Amino acid sequence: MTTADELVRAGIRPVKRRVEVGLLSRRGVVGVDIGEKVTAGRRTGQVGIVVYVRRKLPAARLLASDLVPSEIEGIATDVVADDVVLHRALLDAEFPPARGAERHRQVLGGISLGPWRTVLLSPPDAPRPGEYAIVGTLGVLATARTRRPNVTCASYLPLSGTSGPHVTQIMGLTTFHAACVDDNWAVGDEMVHPSRVDGGTRAGDVVGTLCRAALSGSVDGAAVLLAPGRSYRPSIVDIGPVIGTAAAARGTVVRKRGRTTGLTTGRIASVDATVLMDYRDGLGVRVLRDQIRIEAVGGIIGDYGDSGSAVVDPDNRVVGLYVAGNSSGTVAFASPIGKVLDELDVDLITD
Repeated sequence: MTTADELVRAGIRPVKRRVEVGLLSRRGVVGVDIGEKVTAGRRTGQVGIVVYVRRKLPAARLLASDLVPSEIEGIATDVVADDVVLHRALLDAEFPPARGAERHRQVLGGISLGPWRTVLLSPPDAPRPGEYAIVGTLGVLATARTRRPNVTCASYLPLSGTSGPHVTQIMGLTTFHAACVDDNWAVGDEMVHPSRVDGGTRAGDVVGTLCRAALSGSVDGAAVLLAPGRSYRPSIVDIGPVIGTAAAARGTVVRKRGRTTGLTTGRIASVDATVLMDYRDGLGVRVLRDQIRIEAVGGIIGDYGDSGSAVVDPDNRVVGLYVAGNSSGTVAFASPIGKVLDELDVDLITD
């Protein structure tokens, strides 16, 4: 049954979509959402358009063109100070890898995963100029959709591939920015677990190769084709078997298991978040729309290295793929799993 609150949000949605490009062009704005207006730390009960900014500044310090009006087309606005950052992690290739990293015999969700290749970074992308190894999280397992037999790889959308006899292909899903990293990525890039950051080696830890990728207006995702004979299980560490998928619903308590923070819990606050993401590395600034905003339930929801985690509901149904969060780890953003599967042209593997 549709609630009065959901009806209000449905009415705001088209207005938000019309004005969000203009709002995102204002200095310091990093996101536009639909949420409850908060005044002096208190919830007002009034639902409106929420504008996220890196730092709230007095009106006197802003140009008139950068001010957010108090209402838009009769809809109240709220300006909230927060940031949005990609939650992959990196390590200078000259430094020793992390100690005590997990090593799993089977490939399953919630484990560290990263490309074997390193990337050349310099400030502000990294603390100092040098070669860096990248790590994220393998979220969940998938397989190529049967309607597209033996599609083995793709670059940017639309997907392309070869045809032939149907072959069951097992893939691990993660994010584009954790697996592809920059504009030098290629189908066939080797992926290792543990990641290179966590002490993985090319000799024995290559779990597969980059097969598909999507960086679009609503999805940040990639698929890694598991190496032949590699043992796998359609389950997530600390969470259990994956049952299926579900549409994200506001108010749902969700969990994710990431390489860095492990098992954490949050609550879906919105399914309408539009965020401005700086992918740097030759990819530039991108806008991701219709993202799931998740607020931590006690402590933090995620941190650098958790990108790619599967976000699941209480029934172990996947609702999203963890993409980014704020610097403090109290807020996360995830791409809806349905859109991820569609753009990568895969189906989830369930228990």
